[in-house]
Amino acid sequence: MTAATKDLDLPVLTPDDDRYDAVRTGFQTYRPHRPDVIVEARNSTDVQSAVRFAAADGLPVAVQSSGHGLATAADGGVLIATGAMADVRIDPTTRTVTAGAGALWKDVITAAAEHGLAPLSGSAPGVGVVGYTLGGGFGILSREFGYACDLVRSIDVVTADGEFHHVTAESDPDLFWALRGGRDNFGIVTAIEIELLEITRLYGGGLYFDIDLIPELLETYRTWTATVPDELTSAVALIPIPDIPAFPEPIRGKYVAHVRIAYTGSAAEGEQLVRPLREVGPILLDTLAEMPYTDCGSIYSDPPFPHSYTGNNAMLRELDPAAIADVFEIVGPEAPIDCVVEIRHLGGAMARKPQAPSAVGHRDAEFVVRVISMVDDDIDEARALHRSLFTALAPWTLGRNINFVYRGDPVKDPIDDAYDDYDRLVELKSAYDPSNMFRLNQNVS
Repeated sequence: MTAATKDLDLPVLTPDDDRYDAVRTGFQTYRPHRPDVIVEARNSTDVQSAVRFAAADGLPVAVQSSGHGLATAADGGVLIATGAMADVRIDPTTRTVTAGAGALWKDVITAAAEHGLAPLSGSAPGVGVVGYTLGGGFGILSREFGYACDLVRSIDVVTADGEFHHVTAESDPDLFWALRGGRDNFGIVTAIEIELLEITRLYGGGLYFDIDLIPELLETYRTWTATVPDELTSAVALIPIPDIPAFPEPIRGKYVAHVRIAYTGSAAEGEQLVRPLREVGPILLDTLAEMPYTDCGSIYSDPPFPHSYTGNNAMLRELDPAAIADVFEIVGPEAPIDCVVEIRHLGGAMARKPQAPSAVGHRDAEFVVRVISMVDDDIDEARALHRSLFTALAPWTLGRNINFVYRGDPVKDPIDDAYDDYDRLVELKSAYDPSNMFRLNQNVS
């Protein structure tokens, strides 16, 4: 512990401490944070003390919960680790959850289910509630219910001056707007209150197709999405499956297309809706079934273990056949490095104006194309390949969503294209964080 921090009544770690590496390394393991000081915050008061300490010394501040969305690693400065702030409180009367800064979606899913409720969570239950929601939040049922941030009732946040604020659409409409979409540029959120859904089950799972059927499947998926109701949210991913026992034998070691389905209607209705996809050809593996919402993580089957990756995305106004061809050619099975590519269907409630406006941009996008590659020291090669894809998709691209930017290059790849009103974000950033203390992120500068 340094002389500057020893008088703080906080759990503080420095590079000499045994637990330093464990705390600084999150789910994203590529070049994790290496701060001068880690504060393991236990509550909002600890966060205030840490921010004031950093401000006094002119230090940058990063914040980390689960560490899934690490954008810019701290090299020096202060890292506020919020994993200990993982309280989850369900109010069944108001149908809301208040989640601490370190809470994970799986904790909310389990707690809400006891009351016949569910959150608008994403594909991976191990992701942190706060970071996901502040980025907008593509839920597995978002075509029916909108972005996760559309359901936020209130936000507790510590701003760059060390002050605590309980923010609602009525109390501070500007900050409420900026936090929902602007992520951690305007302060450190210590808790968030979110509306829950009266949902206990769904029809969902996946269909896996072999490589020779992928071109036909993608064209079928493109036309099929124009026919489905808002109650059905879907995606199709192109995945090189490793040849290891962790994967089911029918898909192990193969390059496959994985169609992901989540539908709140009946299983019988769901079967009718997906019939055009089944008719494409033989299915390697079929996991579509009625399921409790508590099993929703099985739909995407995202890897639950930490790993090293980079990724990016493009939100498209339409899914043109030429765009599909570009995806398959550039980052498909013949790509020089392995890529996981996902085409996710948007629209529905995501395109409608929410009750409380937010900074989330490009609500008129019909699809988002994401690409992720595992990396060790070859991140530049992966970034270059990804850029070539997004250059090809430029004619249909509206912008990006910051939830799907993983270890991008902040110098070559500024994040202004994620917003419809970036100038307003810059103005509010100047008001709430004039020294850009919170810059170790997808930065509004």
